[in-house]
Amino acid sequence: MQAIELLTRPLRTAAALALPPRCPGCGVPVGEDHRFCTACWTGLRFIAPPWCAGCHRPFAYDRGPDALCADCLTERPRHAGIRAAVAYGPVAGRIAVRLKHGGRIALAETMARRMMRLMPGGADMMIPVPLHRWRLWRRGFNQAALIADALTRHTGVAHDHHALQRRRATTLLRGLGRRDRAKQVRGAFIVARPEVVKGAAVVLVDDVYTTGATAGACTAALLKAGAASVTILCWARVLDGDD
Repeated sequence: MQAIELLTRPLRTAAALALPPRCPGCGVPVGEDHRFCTACWTGLRFIAPPWCAGCHRPFAYDRGPDALCADCLTERPRHAGIRAAVAYGPVAGRIAVRLKHGGRIALAETMARRMMRLMPGGADMMIPVPLHRWRLWRRGFNQAALIADALTRHTGVAHDHHALQRRRATTLLRGLGRRDRAKQVRGAFIVARPEVVKGAAVVLVDDVYTTGATAGACTAALLKAGAASVTILCWARVLDGDD
């Protein structure tokens, strides 16, 4: 083993010089893989308490452990909270697009490293938001599944890529309002393996939480199949203004 290490060291050194680690946000050289440059790091808004007890929407100041945002006061969500590493913005969005549409699959590891601090205690399993088989075939990968893979490596919480399935294709949701998004995904998901989720504290993994239409449809299917709870864990969350 030591002999192999000595023989391959020059090759690894040459590769590191030719292909230095680069910032996930802008691509400038940095000291280590998955590390951000100063400009991109300061361009990320990390989400942490104080936040809404119902959906984990961040508050500008501490309102107490049981405080709810306006939306949760109007209608308490069925999920057990939305845990997002960062607020959606130029840097966070650029990373999500590079993973989903640019094929930069190593960025799933970058996201997972910032998401793992938000893994809820007592989580039994993770389930990534599924793609329809035709979209999976065209893209070649499911970004949510890649993030779940990385989270399992860091947290030890197991994931199941097949328990939840998207049984019908939907149009792209980009540009649609909340009501139209919800209409598109209503009934689109089915739990193919209900015995796996029954009684489980499930963590639903995705890259970006926008209006909650997709996550809501997935949550409804999982709870109907007998899941004890569903917590949403994602890289970025769209916030339409501070509460």
